[in-house]
Amino acid sequence: MEGQFQILFDKMKIEMQNQTKEVTDTIMEKIDEKLKPILEENKILKNKIENLEKKVEYLKRDKKSNNIIIHGLNEDEKSIPDLLNKVKKHFLDELNLKLEDWEVNKIYRIGKSNNNNKPRPTVLVLVCGWKKSEIMRNKKKLRELYITEDYSKETLEKRKALQSKVAEERKKGNFAFIKYDKLVVKKNPNTNDKRKRQTSNSPKEDAQPRKQQTLNSSESNRKNAFDMMRMRSNSFSTSFNTTKQ
Repeated sequence: MEGQFQILFDKMKIEMQNQTKEVTDTIMEKIDEKLKPILEENKILKNKIENLEKKVEYLKRDKKSNNIIIHGLNEDEKSIPDLLNKVKKHFLDELNLKLEDWEVNKIYRIGKSNNNNKPRPTVLVLVCGWKKSEIMRNKKKLRELYITEDYSKETLEKRKALQSKVAEERKKGNFAFIKYDKLVVKKNPNTNDKRKRQTSNSPKEDAQPRKQQTLNSSESNRKNAFDMMRMRSNSFSTSFNTTKQ
C-alpha cells in the first residue's frame, strides 16, 4: 500500500509541476505581449533623447563659436568699457590687430571674484567668425596673455581625457591633435621608412656590385671552358698514341 501511495504522490507531483509550468509560460507570454509596445516606445523615446542631446550640444557649440577666452589680463578695470579698452590695446600693441567696437558683442569676466593676485579669465564674444580666426592665428605673438577656445564643461572633460592618448600617439611618431572633442591621428610615413631601413640588413654576398658579380661569373665560366678544352685535348692525344702503338 505504501508503494502505491508513493507512486500516486509522484504522479500528482509531476502533474502539478506541468500545470505550474504551463501557467507560468502563459503568464510570461502575456507579460511579453504587454511589454512589447512599452519596449518599442522606450526605444523611440531613447532615440529622441539622443537626438535632442545632439541638438543641444550643437546649439552650445554654435553659441560659443565666436567666443575666445583671454587669460592673464590684470583685473584692475572699473567698468566694462575699461575692460574692452584694455583688450583692444593689447591686441593693437602685440598682435597689430585693431578691434573695433562694432566687432564685439559682449565682454565679461568668468568665475567668482576673489582677493588673490590671479586675475579671472575674460570672455570676448565677437560678432564675426573671421575676426576670431584672425586673432587665433596670431595668438602666439602675445607676451603676457594667452588665448583659448570657449568650450563647454562636457567638451573640456572630453579633451582632458584625450590628452593621454595624444601623448601616446606622439611617442609613436604620429601626428596627433584634438579637434574640438575628438582625437585626430595622422600616420607619419617617415617612421615606417626608418623601420624598414633598420630591419633590412643585406648579406655580405650582396655587398659587391652587380657588375663585379657578373665579371666574376664570366671569368669562372671562361676558366671552366679552358679546362674542358684541355681535358679533351689530353684525352685525344692519349687515344692517338695508343692507336699508333
